[in-house]
Amino acid sequence: MTALLAAQRVHLRPAGSERDVVRDVSLAVAQGEIVALVGPNGSGKSTLLAALGRSLRPRAGAVELAGRDVWQVAPRAFAREVARLPQDPVCAEGVRVDQLVESGRHPHRRAFSAPSPADRAAVRDAIAALELGDLRARSVETLSGGERRRAWIALALAQETPVLLLDEPTAALDVRHQWDVLARIARINQDRDVAVVVSLHDLEQAAALAHRVAVLHRGRLYAAGAPERVVDEAMLRDVFGVEARVAKEDGRIRVQVLRPADPIRAL
Repeated sequence: MTALLAAQRVHLRPAGSERDVVRDVSLAVAQGEIVALVGPNGSGKSTLLAALGRSLRPRAGAVELAGRDVWQVAPRAFAREVARLPQDPVCAEGVRVDQLVESGRHPHRRAFSAPSPADRAAVRDAIAALELGDLRARSVETLSGGERRRAWIALALAQETPVLLLDEPTAALDVRHQWDVLARIARINQDRDVAVVVSLHDLEQAAALAHRVAVLHRGRLYAAGAPERVVDEAMLRDVFGVEARVAKEDGRIRVQVLRPADPIRAL
């Protein structure tokens, strides 16, 4: 596998932390694949995504883009290759959807220059891909949660990068909108051959979406591989502390949590 973006034995310590949140983790993503990061809260998913997105420098190890240390790549050049959507993005009040999406073109434009035909085409295509045409003139703060998520994903898509990093894109959405967002991510991956690294809480959703699932546990990589190999009863017991039944139904992995693995945790 030729990696587009890879973490090589990284140790990561966010600002304000007294210890490494991620320790000795290696993970690579190839063109056209979706890798889902899963694990309990505090396991290091967001921290690893921040490092992959060049927002956090490793204390040890390296993050590489096409074999080159990302910290040797100019920020604008990196932003033309990797788009990262954090968990809780914010924008100024009154920004319209089309303006938000257009801001994704900044890495491709000179300062203060007018949008080029390529910029306008990228924005138009991203808005169409996320079905935001009827909302393009709306202020972002007036959108529903699901609509807002789609708008931010459209911004990342307008960057036209070969890699997308998405941190909890389904957070705070109801179940229907969660699956809607995941379906759109899958379609972007298929239509554009974009590599995606996405953090998710729901194991069934991760298994349905991703080509590979990477499980983080206490800052280390517990396992990584095809969903049917990684998502099993032993992993749920070791990592999530629950006894569960895992089965494949209608082509999808189903997880039924039975009880806490540790009786002390039981209600």
